[in-house]
Amino acid sequence: MVVNVYSQYFAAQGNFAGVERRGALVLLVSDSEAGRISYRAAVSFFPHRDEEDFAVSYDAYFEKELYAAPGRRSRKREAALLEALRGEVDALAAAAGAVVDWSRPLAAARMG
Repeated sequence: MVVNVYSQYFAAQGNFAGVERRGALVLLVSDSEAGRISYRAAVSFFPHRDEEDFAVSYDAYFEKELYAAPGRRSRKREAALLEALRGEVDALAAAAGAVVDWSRPLAAARMG
C-alpha cells in the first residue's frame, strides 16, 4: 500500500524540457508490501502559471529511497524522516538544477 506520509506545494525555480517551473510538490512516500516498508523523498516541479495552476507534470520528477527494511510504518521513523526531508529534497533539486523555496508554501501540508 502506497501512502503519502507528507505532501506540500511550494514555490520553486527550475527549467525542464524548455518549460519554466515555478512550483514544486514535495512528498514523503511510504510503500508497504509483503511485510516490507520503504520510504522515498520525492519532488515534482510543475509550471504553476497562476494561483490556481496546480497541474503537476511528472516529466520533472525526482526521488530517492531513504529507508527500506522488513517491518511496518512507524511514527518515530516517519518523524525522523520528516526532519531530514528538506535536506534530501534540496539535494535532489540541486542535482537537477532547481530550487524549492521553503519560505513560500503554496498550500498547507497534508499528512497521511
